[in-house]
Amino acid sequence: MKLFFGEIINGTAIINDEEQQHIVKVLRMKDGEEIFVTDGKGNLASGTLIIEGKKAGIEVSEIKTETPDFNPKLHIAIAPTKNIDRIEFFVEKAVEMGISEITILQTEKTERKNINIDKIRKQAIAASKQSLRFHFPIINDLIKIQDFLKNINSETTFVAHCNENLERTELNSVPNLENYTFLIGPEGDFSDKEILFLAEKGIKAVSLGNQRLRTETAGVFVAAWNYNKMINNIRN
Repeated sequence: MKLFFGEIINGTAIINDEEQQHIVKVLRMKDGEEIFVTDGKGNLASGTLIIEGKKAGIEVSEIKTETPDFNPKLHIAIAPTKNIDRIEFFVEKAVEMGISEITILQTEKTERKNINIDKIRKQAIAASKQSLRFHFPIINDLIKIQDFLKNINSETTFVAHCNENLERTELNSVPNLENYTFLIGPEGDFSDKEILFLAEKGIKAVSLGNQRLRTETAGVFVAAWNYNKMINNIRN
């Protein structure tokens, strides 16, 4: 399946401008080839490619609406790493494994204060297309942890921290829910103040095992844990 990003409105599909350039200049696709276009909102158009000079379009033969999305839904709020390549690695892998939402979290120990969020969103779209997802994840702007916590449901929110002196539940002991939110801290972990504040909010702490994982590794680990739940739901 050759999947591209665009808009689907009233029975027609319009391929995104950057995608058109990629089709014509990089992939050098030919007129009449079968292609698919998704709007990232669960709609999928299939048809044949139309090349007109430097423009690429689609002659739609079928549109599927409300294609099934992943269940359970996973939202990871993660602090950016000093080396941005590592957080970009997390985004790519988490998107491939079906994450629903990513928030970039500013904490007390967060060293990186500026994020090119548009680049992150483009990487999420690319990973969605590569993994044939028709529901693209939401990528939120950088937000302070205190502001983020104003709008969370403590019953479905968990924090993965490394403080062995505080009570933590094993990840596999987390109950089955329809959606999860996980907070992943920066290099050096959340501060003691933040961990206590999270506990006061009723957010349960989890352990990801005996090894101390890097920020992006912890994020991928949680995404893989949720992906396994998705697979089991599909099989059942």
